[in-house]
Amino acid sequence: MKKILFKDLNFNEIADGDAEFIPLITPEDEAEFDKEETPQELAILPLRNTVLFPGVVIPITLGRDQSIKLIEDAKKSKTLIGVIAQKSEDVQNPKPEDLHRIGTIARVMRTLKMPDGSTTAIIQGTKRFERLEMVQETPYLKARVKEFKEQKPKDAKKFKALISSIKDLALEIIKLSPNIPSEAGFALKNITSQSFLVNFISSNMNSALEDKQGMLEEADLNKRAERALELLNKEHKMLELKNDIQSKTRFDLDKQQRDYFLNQQLKTIQDELGGNPHDEQLKQMRKRQKTKKWGKKTSEAFEKELSKLERINPAGAEYSVQLNYCELLLDLPWDEYTKDKLDMKRAQEILDRDHYGMEKVKERIIEYLAVLKLKNDMKAPILCLYGPPGVGKTSLGKSIAEAIGRKYVRMSVGGLRDEAEIRGHRRTYIGAMPGRVIQNIKKAGSSNPLFILDEIDKIGNHFQGDPSSALLEVLDPEQNNAFNDNYVELDYDLSKVMFIATANTLSTIQPALRDRMEVIEVSGYTVEEKIQIAKKHLIPKQLENNGVKAEQVEINDAVIEQLIESYTRESGVRTLEKRISKLVRHRAMQIALEEKYVKEYEVKDLNKILGPSYERDKYEDNSVAGIVTGLAWTPVGGDVLFIETSLSKGKGKLTLTGNLGDVMKESAILALEYLKSQAKHLGIDPKVFDQWNIHIHVPAGATPKDGPSAGITMLTALASAFTQRKVKKFLAMTGEITLRGKVLPVGGIKEKILAAKRSGIKEIILCEKNRKDIEDINQTYLKGLKFHYVKEMIDVVDLALLDEKVDHPILFELDEVKV
Repeated sequence: MKKILFKDLNFNEIADGDAEFIPLITPEDEAEFDKEETPQELAILPLRNTVLFPGVVIPITLGRDQSIKLIEDAKKSKTLIGVIAQKSEDVQNPKPEDLHRIGTIARVMRTLKMPDGSTTAIIQGTKRFERLEMVQETPYLKARVKEFKEQKPKDAKKFKALISSIKDLALEIIKLSPNIPSEAGFALKNITSQSFLVNFISSNMNSALEDKQGMLEEADLNKRAERALELLNKEHKMLELKNDIQSKTRFDLDKQQRDYFLNQQLKTIQDELGGNPHDEQLKQMRKRQKTKKWGKKTSEAFEKELSKLERINPAGAEYSVQLNYCELLLDLPWDEYTKDKLDMKRAQEILDRDHYGMEKVKERIIEYLAVLKLKNDMKAPILCLYGPPGVGKTSLGKSIAEAIGRKYVRMSVGGLRDEAEIRGHRRTYIGAMPGRVIQNIKKAGSSNPLFILDEIDKIGNHFQGDPSSALLEVLDPEQNNAFNDNYVELDYDLSKVMFIATANTLSTIQPALRDRMEVIEVSGYTVEEKIQIAKKHLIPKQLENNGVKAEQVEINDAVIEQLIESYTRESGVRTLEKRISKLVRHRAMQIALEEKYVKEYEVKDLNKILGPSYERDKYEDNSVAGIVTGLAWTPVGGDVLFIETSLSKGKGKLTLTGNLGDVMKESAILALEYLKSQAKHLGIDPKVFDQWNIHIHVPAGATPKDGPSAGITMLTALASAFTQRKVKKFLAMTGEITLRGKVLPVGGIKEKILAAKRSGIKEIILCEKNRKDIEDINQTYLKGLKFHYVKEMIDVVDLALLDEKVDHPILFELDEVKV
């Protein structure tokens, strides 16, 4: 029995494993196989994508539990098994009908545990068999079998010539194919058995599974050899065609070699003329390296990368990649910091000059400077400014940078979906870049800039990663002193960077990210504040942008107030700036056309220049019962909403309209149930709830509305409708309700109060626990407003409803059912 390396067995899939010796079959070995008695029953091992031939040794990876169990049992008992190919490799758990009829008896030679945890078995075929009926299906298949006899060739001389042709053609294929090692030819030459040669080549040729199974099922050895020769010829033709194509494309490779030699000659010429530009570049990098203030670890890493760059051919594609990396390391401001300006009075003047109001933010910056002045060294704060659009959150960053004397960089993270935008790409990828944090630090030229993370609440989420999770490391003071960018692959200290994030709402920010930031609310402006902002900032800015001098146009307080009241609907001043810009441009047009004009704009001019104004939601009168004014919070500031309630003859059905969310609908149901429980207190006969249908509507039906703060408003509207008592004039309210009759606090109080003032409201009902929110608000915002604080829902009804009843036909019908 001859032996040959296992790695030389397969023509197409040469194993890289251990040099394990596997026997090649001789005629004497075949005779011994034929003498062996075929068992009446065999355990059946289905093969998914290969066919086992007699005498051939193949490795198989075991994936099914049944197959692993079968191999283990056969190994322990040293019994033969039956190996049959599946008709379709897609079938996971094959049944008898999924298997071919002819298979090969095999012995298990060895089992191996692979590094990935899978099991590989090495099996050797002995002779073919025909499957009869199945006798077992669990734990693995077992069938009754009978031997499948092979027909020997009648003309020995002709068959010998056929075998010689097969061997020669197989050796020719080995020479043509670059993927098959030359040792495979040595294996073929050492095979003396004619039938095993046919089996060996059939097993290893590059043919379809159906062709191989067809040869296994062919009883006539001569026909099987002819079929093998036919398939080998087809494979030989394919290899010849492939080699022809490769020889035609070899010209391109020759051109690359020519270019390489020319580049080498060019380099020699440049050296003779006085220096190579690449060498000059490397010298400059060495020179810059000496001026850097980086640590020992960074210096050693750069030295290693620069040495690697010196060894790379400048004509190679990887040269530019390595050069870019080395230049980035040199461009980054390692341990380079700007000196903070600790003059707190100057900082306060700059902040007051550029932004009106925002006392909390300004106070926090001055506190930081004060601590820095005393301690000289501290971690920079990580702030989050949240509030409606247009209130100056982003522009505040520039003022803070100027006030404390730091470089300013801004990075918009709104819509960011890829985690690599924060942490960078690994250098193994084509077109890899550092993350935007490192890029902006490089742009700033300082390791302690003021870094604005704009629109952090609008950061996206994608299958490639979660950028908000990547920001956790950036914004964590305990971690960001060793921020690791995937591209840089070195720790970078971000602890001295002053991060300021901006957001319109906190609800969409990941809780872990929100927890790492110091949140400061930047609320909307009052009309008075907007007038001051327009006069001090917006008008001078637009005059400069449009080339109009101050003596050519005048916009008085009355015009600005009209712009705010009738041409904007916002908490900030962004739309107001657009309206002022339109007025200035109109004046610029008049000057350019040399038209006559009056320097000062008047209110009556606005309609002609800006078009018709729109009416803001104002307080509606209380002549109709069931209509109550509520207060709402929106992303663009506070607003008023009206709850309308009507009754109609019916069976007590409750209808809710106005594009209401689930929470708001539940508030209406709660209010109605509570009203039923308090019917006696309000003088309502409980029978009316079963005799009248109730319809609650909130106008502006195209706008989605949700939240619990309209609870007391709905309760008051229902109470007013059923009692037909008027609601107190110029009254608004906001608060959540419970089934126990309690009033709970709500948020967005400042925005709601500003909306109430704009709408002409004079009295506001709030929860007692919202009193602290009112105390935090500047008293100038509260001028002209009276507040009522309540704990119980019944107190709201008592405060809101007047004793005066509405003169309405429904009142008389309700009186008929009252006790």
